[in-house]
Amino acid sequence: MFNLGWTEVVIVGVVAILIFGPKKIPELGGTFGKTLRSFKEGITKSGDETEDDHTSDD
Repeated sequence: MFNLGWTEVVIVGVVAILIFGPKKIPELGGTFGKTLRSFKEGITKSGDETEDDHTSDD
């Protein structure tokens, strides 16, 4: 998707540690994970509702 190599990932990690500090990184990771999970659930529910709308036309 982003075509990032290991060097780019390390650079992004170092910049994140410099900006947020090493104590905040795990908290930010957990928040990011929860956000992604809820986003995926929302997309799935939206797809289910759209699918239900199409099947009720029969």
